[in-house]
Amino acid sequence: MSFNWGQNMGESFQHGPWRVLQRKAVYQDPWLKVERDDVIRPDGESGTYCVAYLKPGVCVVAIDHHQQISLTSEFHYGVGRITLEAVSGGIEPGDTPMETARRELLEEVGLTARTWIALGVVDPFTANVVSPTRLYLAMGLTQGEAQPEGTEVIESVQMPLKKAIDMVMRSEITHAPSCEAILRAGMHLGVFRWS
Repeated sequence: MSFNWGQNMGESFQHGPWRVLQRKAVYQDPWLKVERDDVIRPDGESGTYCVAYLKPGVCVVAIDHHQQISLTSEFHYGVGRITLEAVSGGIEPGDTPMETARRELLEEVGLTARTWIALGVVDPFTANVVSPTRLYLAMGLTQGEAQPEGTEVIESVQMPLKKAIDMVMRSEITHAPSCEAILRAGMHLGVFRWS
């Protein structure tokens, strides 16, 4: 994977109220890049700042005509537990977000959709992680066979959209893009209103 961030490697430049003296890539693999900046902080002191870049991604909320949502239940290495999430995945170089959304929906839960609605973009964590995630609502669903990748052991879970919204509000669904996508889908469909 090629990252387009950090084009100012080795050059001094202004970054908001921070002055970056030098930027250096300290780690990179196909999924993650970490850069370390030597900086002058906004208070004038010297320091360092690290930023992790993950693949940009998608998060898809698939809802059928009975307002049943399809979620995934899967062990996630980073948090060390099984989480309940909307369909999610990283955008491969050369793919569009929509191509990725269609591919991930089929791979993870075996669904194809006739109707796609863009629900916006979220930055899951803005302090030191860059991973913009596009959110989609998929409807007009047709069930097929899931095709998970070799690293994925996924169970498909269906439930009423209202129950998923309640689980978000009770912090039982914690994956930030999934929470945002579920709430936005609920608002779009008139099932959820923020009060």
